[in-house]
Amino acid sequence: MFTKEMIAKQLQDLGLSAGDNVMVHASLRKLGKVAGGANSVIEAIMAVIGSSGTMLMVLGSREGNAFDAKTSPSDPEMGRLAEEFRKFLGVEVNDHPASRFAALGKNSKWLLNPAPLHDYHGESSVLQRLVEISGKVLRLAPDIDSTTLTHYAEYLAQVSPKRRVRKKYTTKRLGDVYIESLDDCEGIQDWPHGDYFSQILLDYLAGCRILQGQVGGCAADLLDAADFVRFAKEWMERNLESS
Repeated sequence: MFTKEMIAKQLQDLGLSAGDNVMVHASLRKLGKVAGGANSVIEAIMAVIGSSGTMLMVLGSREGNAFDAKTSPSDPEMGRLAEEFRKFLGVEVNDHPASRFAALGKNSKWLLNPAPLHDYHGESSVLQRLVEISGKVLRLAPDIDSTTLTHYAEYLAQVSPKRRVRKKYTTKRLGDVYIESLDDCEGIQDWPHGDYFSQILLDYLAGCRILQGQVGGCAADLLDAADFVRFAKEWMERNLESS
């Protein structure tokens, strides 16, 4: 059984520190048993980054129901910690049916709003803002393809053509909304070797450009957001087609 204090100490040993603006991807199951559960993990992160830091998570939303920024449950693929973070006291969310984020801390409002309706992972997005303020990404054993910043790199990469999509979302506030963006489900191009999201992260990890350690019962990684985006952009420009 891990305590909140133990988790906080491990996060400090990993390199997380006061004032950090950090996006978190996590698997609570792989973290192991933590006294107090998800709330203790959130409290441990906030204890380390302090009042001058900000914690950020991707929420998304479940399909099939009219979207409401405040009350719609998170996409189950984002993990249980994301859903508990959504409900955590003081957390703010942005009102975007295709790209809902939640944040807690000093820079929450600035990170979350305004969020562009179309191309919501590109220019003026939450992801761009995280990079601009020297943000970090904390990975607590999530799936290998769960590095949302890769979507921002897709907008920056000088490759063509880039696959685009137009999707319909039903919201409680605005009714039906049509949103256009790069394809953030299948990728901007087909890659002959499979899932390039996973491969980009694997190649990045292999380059030892991160801080690694253990948090709870899982392996943890701490990435520099701007460095990862540069790497992902250059990887795509080397490995995807350009016509």
